[in-house]
Amino acid sequence: MIRFAYISCMDEFLRIEELPSGHGYADVVLLPKKTSPMPVLLIELKWNQTDAGAIRQIKDRNYPQVFAGYGGDVLMVGINYDEGTKKHTCKIETCKAADIEKR
Repeated sequence: MIRFAYISCMDEFLRIEELPSGHGYADVVLLPKKTSPMPVLLIELKWNQTDAGAIRQIKDRNYPQVFAGYGGDVLMVGINYDEGTKKHTCKIETCKAADIEKR
């Protein structure tokens, strides 16, 4: 699913997997290229947990801090796959550039 999303926007982003950030590793980061006005996409993947739990991990481990000097917004994306229902859920929150600097 993420691979297909990336393929459709590869002209805009550079994909990084397992980026060291905060107190752990962000699963997938889509970093906008210099010519792109897009925000950073910081993606945390979960299996049989919750999308809200993925967002909570991003915040608790302060993953956005690695982009403190970036100057743009970061979209925190939590995706969960429920093996029982075979469904994905997704939650997205924005971390404003000014908020990253304050943490």
